[in-house]
Amino acid sequence: MASTILYKTAIMLILIGVGIMCAKTGLISKSSNKELSKFMLQVVNPVVIFMSYQTDYRSELVRNLLLAFVLALGTMVLAIVLSYLFVRRKDGREYEIERFSAVYSNCGFMGIPLVNAIYGNEGVFYLTAYITVFNLIVWTHGVILISGEKDFRQVVKVFYSPTIIAIFLGMITFFLRIRLPGAASEALGLIKEVNTPMAMIVSGVTISGTNMMKILKNHRIYYICLLKLMIVPLIISVPLSLISGVDDTVRMTVLIAAAAPPATMCTLLSLRYGKNSIYASEIFAAGTILSVVTLPLIVKTTEHLTKIL
Repeated sequence: MASTILYKTAIMLILIGVGIMCAKTGLISKSSNKELSKFMLQVVNPVVIFMSYQTDYRSELVRNLLLAFVLALGTMVLAIVLSYLFVRRKDGREYEIERFSAVYSNCGFMGIPLVNAIYGNEGVFYLTAYITVFNLIVWTHGVILISGEKDFRQVVKVFYSPTIIAIFLGMITFFLRIRLPGAASEALGLIKEVNTPMAMIVSGVTISGTNMMKILKNHRIYYICLLKLMIVPLIISVPLSLISGVDDTVRMTVLIAAAAPPATMCTLLSLRYGKNSIYASEIFAAGTILSVVTLPLIVKTTEHLTKIL
């Protein structure tokens, strides 16, 4: 499994490189990249999620999906607690951005392509549980953390997002056993296929806008990336390995989502609330690159833990 993830992440790194080259040569501008990112988040990702529910109804899938919701909630709460333990509040330090980056992963943008490549529709099916929990918590705790304001009205907006709508529609078609006609299914399937390359190219263009030399000199970024990509996932992997009766696909899907690089949402919220968006994007860039190495390590370690425990 770890070798498979290493292979898939290597492919993604190459695609990220393509995105960097497109940005450096002027083929994709920053404004164009924003539009591509919007298209990914509002069209492609929701289609991938919806199509994951276009599968035959089985009681074991329902059981595993419910279990994925429980595990997703548990791992995110644990990650929040750990972020407060490992990232202390200090004057002059961007602790809000650091805590956010240590908790919230790119579970949609990076998680969907990776899980889809390894586990196919079934993996994405379980990943929707994590994405749902992520959206509910990021628009409450996450927004409060970055903005410093308690505004729970943001939660209502979550239910209008294309991702959540796709999950609800997908669940309806799954439980009512509604299958799309051939032409519609094939058309959406073609949109689904562009998910991985487009997501990685967009990430590459985003990374190209950061100052890599500045990142290399900032030791604090290394610490936050170590926390997000290794320490928190390793701690999370222990209870995941101890829980018996969990399908391996569910276990590893939740782990991959939790161990994915820092979320781009941190940069977006930092821009919105006047925080240091450059620092947020630097953590995202470093975390995305380092995850090519850390993700296979986390998966390999969890596989060993599961066998031992």
